[in-house]
Amino acid sequence: MVIQEITDIGDERVAVYASLTEAQLRNRLNAADGIFIVESPKVINVALDRGYEPVSLLCERRHLTGDAAEIIARCAADMPVYTGERSVLASLTGYKLTRGVLCAMRRPAERSLADVCCGARRVVVIDGVVDSTNVGAIFRSAAALGADGVVVTESSCDPLNRRAVRVSMGSVFLVPWTWVGSNYQNELRSMGFKTAALALTDRSVRIDDARLADEPRIAMIMGTEGDGLPAGTIAEADYTVKIPMSHAVDSLNVAAAAAVAIWQLRVRV
Repeated sequence: MVIQEITDIGDERVAVYASLTEAQLRNRLNAADGIFIVESPKVINVALDRGYEPVSLLCERRHLTGDAAEIIARCAADMPVYTGERSVLASLTGYKLTRGVLCAMRRPAERSLADVCCGARRVVVIDGVVDSTNVGAIFRSAAALGADGVVVTESSCDPLNRRAVRVSMGSVFLVPWTWVGSNYQNELRSMGFKTAALALTDRSVRIDDARLADEPRIAMIMGTEGDGLPAGTIAEADYTVKIPMSHAVDSLNVAAAAAVAIWQLRVRV
């Protein structure tokens, strides 16, 4: 390992951890140079298990022979490992490091919608969800409860956002996903999917409606936290679906609603 000591929070060698925004890290003008940040040894190891390429590591000095040791052993011998005192690294990143380890990784090539949906029977569409915590939680539910893939609109938070990755506990690396434009419902229908928009309308059917369970391929569309799905998206969907509520509660948080929908509409074997 190539250990490099960091004492200055303005050090350009660690700009990816300190001063670059999520948009700059993503580098949409040159996707091949895109980077994302993974936090905590457990999540970093999940990414490595799935073949993601590490670029550099940032950790407290005490973790070089502790929590970071296994990760370092799995990486190229010439990969830079930046280290320093806890107080310096906290000032540099602007937040307390979870378990004292961060890893910069190269963004993978984007999948096509056809690739994500190949063989899939249940996919989740994240449409306009901007909160990174909710996006991470939806991915965790998708992985845990058996969704085959996730489709993310360009108006949503990046699933490789640092917080989204951490909240997902690495599930963003386990479920195939891709970005889509506004015409995604037509594209999904062309692949044999029926679209089910989670929304409260006069024509909404219950999530446990037998017709939904009988559909061979379903795309569950989850909308933004505040206003929900746009009226046009709801009108275009094959089904509008509601989760029955009790005690005068009007709705669930989008991440909770996604978990219920994924479980209820899972493929029974």
